Amino acid sequence: NVKKISSYITRKVADKLKSLFTNNREDFQNKWNDIKIVLEYGMLTDDKFYEKAGDFVLYPTVDGKYYTLTELKEAIQSLQTDKNGKIVVLYAQNKEQQYAAIEEATAKGYQVLLLDSPIVPHLIQKLEGDNEGLTFARVDAAPITKLIEKDEPIIAKHSEEEKQTLKAEIEKVVPKEGYMVQLEDLGSDDVPFVINQPEFMRRMKEMSATGGGGMFAMGGFPEVYHVVVNSNSPLADAILHSKDEVQKESLIKQAFDLARLSQGLLKGKELADFVKRNWEINKLAN
Repeated sequence: NVKKISSYITRKVADKLKSLFTNNREDFQNKWNDIKIVLEYGMLTDDKFYEKAGDFVLYPTVDGKYYTLTELKEAIQSLQTDKNGKIVVLYAQNKEQQYAAIEEATAKGYQVLLLDSPIVPHLIQKLEGDNEGLTFARVDAAPITKLIEKDEPIIAKHSEEEKQTLKAEIEKVVPKEGYMVQLEDLGSDDVPFVINQPEFMRRMKEMSATGGGGMFAMGGFPEVYHVVVNSNSPLADAILHSKDEVQKESLIKQAFDLARLSQGLLKGKELADFVKRNWEINKLAN
């Protein structure tokens, strides 16, 4: 019986992997990058293997720690549980590209996983479905205080009317195609402008690109980014209070271009113009 043989092989492979992990965990961790995609694929395609994989499949952090899923939950539960009682697993797919967001998260004591295999969006989806109260969020999907929301309200410096005025001024400069301006009351020391791609949308696109996505297939869907503006920042004050329209536009464009630059979204002529503009600013300063 083919099904029985397949089940027997799966069990034997899983038992062997568990034995290797138990007998020499350090060696198993050292080999993790070489074997991870095979094991992740096995978890996605074979339910029996998936059931056993919890004993040995590892989740590495950006600073070189390795956890099983059970160990990870225990390690992050105290700090990374949000106000709704969900444990938020932060992850990065590229340490260099997401460096700033990783630094911000680790400064708060949060653990950030490095999940960089091409099929990891599918695995994340499965893990969330099978682990109630657990959610994954890429570390740059939103400001860190929004990814792990706590019962620590931040007082808004501006009225709703002032915020609507601020948003309207920014929307005059930020291109409508591909960008949505979103105001958030963050800490006054937090970054004034940051660009994020919403977790759900990005994940669905990644799943579509590697096969799957089902009814949510979004391979041809246009890229949409959120321009998150910190309405409590000194820059927001400067934009609101500026009477000089040219200066106001310059402040917004500079902040927007810096946010795009940090995400690798500033290219071609726009990048050249940004560099030229900054040289001119430096000349004036000197």
